[in-house]
Amino acid sequence: MYELDTIAAISTPMGEGAIAIVRLSGEEAFRIIDEIFVSPSGKKMQDVPSHTIHYGHIVDPKTEQTIEEVMVSVMRGPKTFTREDVIEINCHGGLVSVNKLLQLVMGRGARLAEPGEFTKRAFLNGRIDLSQAEAVMDLIRAKTDRAMNVALGQMEGRLSKLIQKLRQEILETLAHVEVNIDYPEYDDVEEMTHQLLLEKSNYVKTELEKLLQTGQQGKILREGLSTVIVGRPNVGKSSLLNSLVHENKAIVTDIPGTTRDVIEEYVNVRGVPLRLVDTAGIRETEDIVERIGVERSREVLKKADLILLVLNYNERLSEEDEKLFEAVKGMDVIVIVNKTDLDEKIDLDKVQALAKEQPLITTSLKEDEGVDELEEAISSMFFQGNLEAGDMTYVSNSRHIGLLTQAQQALEDAISGVQSGVPIDIVQIDLTRTWELLGEIIGDAVHESLIDQLFSQFCLGK
Repeated sequence: MYELDTIAAISTPMGEGAIAIVRLSGEEAFRIIDEIFVSPSGKKMQDVPSHTIHYGHIVDPKTEQTIEEVMVSVMRGPKTFTREDVIEINCHGGLVSVNKLLQLVMGRGARLAEPGEFTKRAFLNGRIDLSQAEAVMDLIRAKTDRAMNVALGQMEGRLSKLIQKLRQEILETLAHVEVNIDYPEYDDVEEMTHQLLLEKSNYVKTELEKLLQTGQQGKILREGLSTVIVGRPNVGKSSLLNSLVHENKAIVTDIPGTTRDVIEEYVNVRGVPLRLVDTAGIRETEDIVERIGVERSREVLKKADLILLVLNYNERLSEEDEKLFEAVKGMDVIVIVNKTDLDEKIDLDKVQALAKEQPLITTSLKEDEGVDELEEAISSMFFQGNLEAGDMTYVSNSRHIGLLTQAQQALEDAISGVQSGVPIDIVQIDLTRTWELLGEIIGDAVHESLIDQLFSQFCLGK
């Protein structure tokens, strides 16, 4: 276990609330709490059983002034999250009281924890591996039940166990190859070695392909699907945003050009987290402010995962509409023809021809019609119901996906080498590289600078 100093942080959100928690972790945690905590029983926390909670008061030893009425949770290492001694002080929620308590424990020798340092210590002390540590933040940031379930599975070690299993397969294969090379008593040893390498490499490659197939869905669940609403002014883009969010986030009027800038909002659509962007209506305009909004809309469009292209049922297709179809060509698009509560003037056959294979949904957002069909189209376009399999292992982290892709390429090089008759010791290099790349996912072989960077993205107190 790593020898580290004692850290402290507020583990609950800042602001007013029923309770707040100040957490300490390290070898000085019990000394610090015993210097400032007074129990009605007179007991010292050093003497009470682990994993118990105790009522009392926090008292400033210098002034003998009572600071707070608290409940103190006592947890001795190694049976804690960090595998160190951990104290959690539950006090009343409020900026003044909780900050005063934090200052007091820091004045007795604790250091303010860095972002993610508690989880970093859990990793450094072998409590969790790196992929599980990253899943902690995914769980905190999860915006849908599906995203939460994927993060939970990874935090419980589902991905880690699979990676460890594949690394063990590679390690045993490398060991077998070494034995065959070092003890070539039999004439067919080289043939056996090539056959073994080919068989094991193909097995691991197949397992990696299965994981990477879940990568797109998993990444969407983790980061959200960047979804841009585009269309000419006054076709109902802001109304669509409000319908999906179930709240009046965007101003809706009959005046074209009301939305002057990009509006972003997260929304949960059938378990799919959308990072929904309502853009200024794309058209030629002399209004300087609106023109800036239109340019921003065009920029956002280039980075989108999904385009919701909105047309007006009550207007004929314009040249600007056709230009929008051209601008989103080759992207994932759902075409929405809005305002079906008005007279039909648009040529739906022409719209379908322009949309080609992309889904076409008709809506009347004013009458709240067609929204369910739109949500179903979004869900089926990206998940097709496959995510309901709770026993599957999903990979959602961009870093993991990149490493798995590199590992897959190294395996393909190994397989190609075997099939081309490349010497075994050269093929071993690619197989060893695969083993190392998989190790980087779980933190078995990773640079310290990367670890620091990953944990710096965590919230303070976690």
